[in-house]
Amino acid sequence: MKGFFNKLIIYIFPVLLLIGFYACKPSKPVFTSPKGYDLNHPEKFNMPESLLEISGIAFYKDKSDTVYSIQDEDGRLFRQAWMTKKQKHVVFGKKGDYEDLAILNETIMVLESDGTLYVFPFAEAIQEKVSDLKIFKDILPKGEYESIYADNQTNQVYMLCKNCKDDKKEKTMSGSIFTYNPGKKELIPSGKFSMDLSGMIGKEEILKTGLKASALTRDPHSGEWYILSSVNKVLVVATPDWKVKSVHRLNSSIFNQPEGLAFDHQMNLYISNEGDELSAGNILKFKHKP
Repeated sequence: MKGFFNKLIIYIFPVLLLIGFYACKPSKPVFTSPKGYDLNHPEKFNMPESLLEISGIAFYKDKSDTVYSIQDEDGRLFRQAWMTKKQKHVVFGKKGDYEDLAILNETIMVLESDGTLYVFPFAEAIQEKVSDLKIFKDILPKGEYESIYADNQTNQVYMLCKNCKDDKKEKTMSGSIFTYNPGKKELIPSGKFSMDLSGMIGKEEILKTGLKASALTRDPHSGEWYILSSVNKVLVVATPDWKVKSVHRLNSSIFNQPEGLAFDHQMNLYISNEGDELSAGNILKFKHKP
């Protein structure tokens, strides 16, 4: 009988080892995409050294032939043709921490991390230095900001808080809405909004500390919000009334540090990434597939 048990152990033990190995083996990450896009197969446009730390992108009237961008240390707005590294820039401010930009019809808006907004005419983008600059300070609740979106139809401007004290406690992401009056060059407070993050936190889709939004844009057809988080490496799609619809984990080998987000008039999606010592900053294009 003893010999029988010894033989049984000899045969069963390797099987148990294999079962244990596969049970403990980490599952392969799954990287999903919003409907109509494949976030795993982009067209890549590497940036020149001057845009290593590219932190925001935008298109004029959704035309993707020219890319407008900023990098987070210098007060410069860059412009360049798609897939052409040669670029020009206009100086609009001193050194700072510039995180995102939006083009609202004929007006350019650049958001600094403390919530300060730099506003100047689009016509000055081709100059060497902005002469008609208006700076809006202390218009947002105290916090850190990296996301702005401007609606050309309504003249409304949306700004998301990346780090706000109450958001962490309430498990929400808050934001402010303004209406821009181009004639008087003024921002009119037009409401606030928030998004419930408790479901994503509970599913461990994002960190307990919150979404930490790094860019914001809107699907011009459905009205759905696209929210990017570099910290969490996710792209969140939300309904027009800020309810989470889907969460898409991003492959870190493709998305080094995703900081910029935009659609063009053909519904193609663009995500920009800051570079580092090993890789250049880039803009990734994801073609829309109906």
